Amino acid sequence: MSERKLTRNEMRFLQEALSADYKNGTIRLREGEYQLDLAKAIASFQLELYCPDVKDITKRLYGEEKTNDIQFIRKIQTILKKMEKSNVVRIFPKKKPWELQRYTLSSFKFRDSDKNLVILATDQQMKQAQNLIQSILNQKVSISTAKLSHIKTRTYLLILIIVASYTTIIWDLMQSIISPIIFIPAFSIAVACSIMLGRMLS
Repeated sequence: MSERKLTRNEMRFLQEALSADYKNGTIRLREGEYQLDLAKAIASFQLELYCPDVKDITKRLYGEEKTNDIQFIRKIQTILKKMEKSNVVRIFPKKKPWELQRYTLSSFKFRDSDKNLVILATDQQMKQAQNLIQSILNQKVSISTAKLSHIKTRTYLLILIIVASYTTIIWDLMQSIISPIIFIPAFSIAVACSIMLGRMLS
């Protein structure tokens, strides 16, 4: 499994799945059948905050060798497509043509076509995953706040330098003899900082 951050959509769907009640599936989810095995595998990935593709799922369930069997991979993809139509799985559209589609469960609890109740994660596992998501979201907020604070500091510093530079220029122009040693550096600094400020604010 390659390292990959959850996208906003994946994060949202994972949160929805973790908080969803029993969903009615129009497919059987019985022991020994592909559908249940695939649902369990996707659930295990989601509890690790990862949305797997068909190769990730196949590798976890059947080993590395099966991921190279094109016929088997197509068979699994067909079953996953049926599971999507049955309201069990969601399939994310590919971002790039060469990428494999990724999958997520619509819930961790189902009422299958035979009216059997199927639970794919314990309350404790779901709670841990929710806490981990909340921790990630809090961390993102902290990073955004820190970035905003840094931008504000730089903006104020640039404004201060620009004001000081123009004050120096005005003071130099008011003297009986204009000093190029003061005027040129002050003017250059004022222009450079004005450009930097304009780029930051645009």
